[in-house]
Amino acid sequence: MRHLVFERVGRLSFREAATPVITAPEQALVTPLAVARCDLDAAIVHGRAPFRSRALHALRSVVPRLFRSLPFGGPFPFGHECVAEVLSVGEQVRSVAPGDRVVVPFQISCGRCDRCRRGVTASCTGVPHAASFGLGRGDWGSVMADVVRVPFADAMLVRAPDVSPVELASAGDNVADGHRTVAPFLAARPGAPVLVVGGEAMSVGLYAALCAIALGSEQVDYLDPDPIRCAIAERLGARVVATRYRKQPRDYPITVDASAHPDGLAAAVLSTEPAGDCTSVGIYFATRTPFPLLPAFMNGIHFHTSRVCSRAELPAVLALIESGRLVPSRITTLLAPFDEAPEAFLHRGPKVVLTRDKR
Repeated sequence: MRHLVFERVGRLSFREAATPVITAPEQALVTPLAVARCDLDAAIVHGRAPFRSRALHALRSVVPRLFRSLPFGGPFPFGHECVAEVLSVGEQVRSVAPGDRVVVPFQISCGRCDRCRRGVTASCTGVPHAASFGLGRGDWGSVMADVVRVPFADAMLVRAPDVSPVELASAGDNVADGHRTVAPFLAARPGAPVLVVGGEAMSVGLYAALCAIALGSEQVDYLDPDPIRCAIAERLGARVVATRYRKQPRDYPITVDASAHPDGLAAAVLSTEPAGDCTSVGIYFATRTPFPLLPAFMNGIHFHTSRVCSRAELPAVLALIESGRLVPSRITTLLAPFDEAPEAFLHRGPKVVLTRDKR
C-alpha cells in the first residue's frame, strides 16, 4: 500500500509500505475516507516547528519526555486526522463492525488505564508518551494511507454521524481542540462573550470561534495579524477587533490563545476578566516563554494549557456536527483528492482536506 511520508521541510511524498494486518484481537483495520492537515503538520512542512533546531535540542534538559516524543527530521509517516471506514476487526472488538464509518482520534489510547478512564486520553499510560498517528513517534503509521491499523478499536473509534466525510476529517484533533477551549465554559456561563487570539494554531483558533458561535456565545471577537484568517472569522460571524497582539479594551469571561506567540499569549491573558477562563492551545517550543503572571494572579484568572484529549472530546463534537449547528467545512480552504496530498499539504491556508471515493 502507499502512505504519505514527510521527507524534509518543504517535501512530502507517497511511499510504498507493507499493508497492516490485525495482530491482536482488540485491533481494527480502517481505510481513510477523508484526511485533514493538522496545524502542527503545516508548521512542520513549512519549517516553523523546530524539529531539527537548536531550540529543540535545548529542550532535552527541560522537558525530556517531550524531547523523546518528537522526531528529528524525516523520513517518517505523516498525517493524523481522518474519518474512515472499518475494513475488518479483531475477535474481541464489539463497538464497530466492517462497513461502519468512524472518526479516528489521532492519539493512541488504551481505554483501560486510570488516565483513560478519567478522560485524560492524551496521556494514556498503556502506550509510550504522546503516542499518536503520523508524527514519527512509534510504529503507529500515518492515516494518510490506504489502510490504517487502530490498536485499541473499542477504546478509540467513534461511530461517525451521517454527514459528509469532509465535515468529519478534522474532528479527531483540531475541531476537538477548538471545541474544548469554549464548550465547558459556555456550559457554565451560557451566552458569555468569547475572545479568540489566532495565530500559529491556524484552524484551531477558527474552530474555537465557530464552536463558540454554535454554542450560543452572544459575541465572539477575533484578534489575528493574518488577513486571510480574519476574513474567514468574519464569514463565520465573529467580529475582528484587532490585527495586532494587544490587550483588548474590554475584559472577556472566556479567552483562547491560539497564537503560539508570546505577545498573543499576553493579549489573551490580559484580556481575561477576573475569575475568567483562558485556554492556550498553541505549542511554545522555546525553553522559556514570557507570561504575565502578576496580572493573572491579581485577577485570579483560570489558565488552562494542555494537549487536547481528543477521544474524550469526540462524542460532544460529533453530536454538535450531527445537529447541523457546527459545520467545520466552513473553515476548509483547500479540498483536494488523495493523490494530490504531497502538494496539497504545502498549501498556506488554515485547513486542507483530502478526500477519495469509496473503494
